[in-house]
Amino acid sequence: MTADERGLPHIQRDVPTAIHAQISEHIRLRIAGGEWPAHYRLKSEPELAQEFGVSRGTLRRALTTLIEEGLLRQVRGRGTFVTSTTIEPAIAQKLSTLSEDFASQGIVTATTVRDCSLIVPPRPVAALLDLAPNTPVLRLLRVRSTDQGPVALLSNFVRTDLTPGIEEVDFTSSSLFGVLEGTYGLKIATARRTFSAEAATAEVAEALSLEENAPVQYLQQVTYLADDRPVEYSDVWIHSGRLRVTSLLVRR
Repeated sequence: MTADERGLPHIQRDVPTAIHAQISEHIRLRIAGGEWPAHYRLKSEPELAQEFGVSRGTLRRALTTLIEEGLLRQVRGRGTFVTSTTIEPAIAQKLSTLSEDFASQGIVTATTVRDCSLIVPPRPVAALLDLAPNTPVLRLLRVRSTDQGPVALLSNFVRTDLTPGIEEVDFTSSSLFGVLEGTYGLKIATARRTFSAEAATAEVAEALSLEENAPVQYLQQVTYLADDRPVEYSDVWIHSGRLRVTSLLVRR
């Protein structure tokens, strides 16, 4: 999607990207750029549909995508509002990765790989991965950044008996789950995540451009295949000022 000289959105109907997806992306850019700040109330659906030159059904599908991503919320009788300009991945409620959440929200990220090597893991990690002592694993250490700066430090330990040669992968451009599923044909099924708050160590502070002992969100995860074998253990430290973890809860 582009905009005309008056700033109005222009739908590109001769490209493979669906029209509703173009609208979602245009709204994401307005939110990310600060044009539509937190708590901003959008125009009514008929007005937005007319502005984009689409049917109300197409417009509603675009809005629904952004509501599911957490960027918008609807209040009965009042309208549709921007929830926040803080990135809010869904990692507290579904088995997705940060890179997948960023991609779904149209957020451009860069990955710096600090370590990608075979090591003997600490004994607690070996136990979580159901490995015999002294069995080598891949240790993958990365920093994920947006245009705001570094947002997460990720430390992964991956079983190499299931992923021979994985240490040769360029993880600056490849996602870990994408490699496990696409390259090695592994079926990731479940994970156990534990969230807590920590004071940033010197290493974490340096990686996330924080002061030492600054508060960070911390999560641990063990990822399991469809046959219940553990395949990966990770520690993730999140810059609380640049990325917020949210969870959608339903009372049954």
